[in-house]
Amino acid sequence: MASSSSLPAMAVVVALMLVVGSGTCHAARLLGDATAPAAAPSSAVPGIPALPKTTVVPTTIPTVPAVTVPPMPAAPALTLPPVPATMPTVPAAVPTVPSATALPPVPAVVVPAVPKVTMPPMPSVPAGIPKVTLPPMPSSIPGVPAMPYLAPPPKA
Repeated sequence: MASSSSLPAMAVVVALMLVVGSGTCHAARLLGDATAPAAAPSSAVPGIPALPKTTVVPTTIPTVPAVTVPPMPAAPALTLPPVPATMPTVPAAVPTVPSATALPPVPAVVVPAVPKVTMPPMPSVPAGIPKVTLPPMPSSIPGVPAMPYLAPPPKA
């Protein structure tokens, strides 16, 4: 589990490196605009060998000699089977659909009769049960801490 705990730390380090190492902040832009370009070196530093001269790359493309290719051999002749003398005939028109009058009638759906049901009347509250009234809701409940993230009640 040690590797899983180092993953968030590595992500934070990488994010900080990206933020700190980026040169796109305002101060870096001002510094880049205000800094004068460096002067060309006046002479070679003793003890450090000079850079070798760069070779010039030719910009012209060399010509490619023409190549003679042998001629393509002729394709062999194909022998196909003969076409039969009698071809099946294709119908000239689409067959007609029979009319709806020729179809048998759809049988009627018989719905069974539902008997009429009467419900007994709702019983009334017996006279022996007293009516109960609830006390008003308290604004704060003792033992429950107040929730600071809730908005205060509106002013009347």
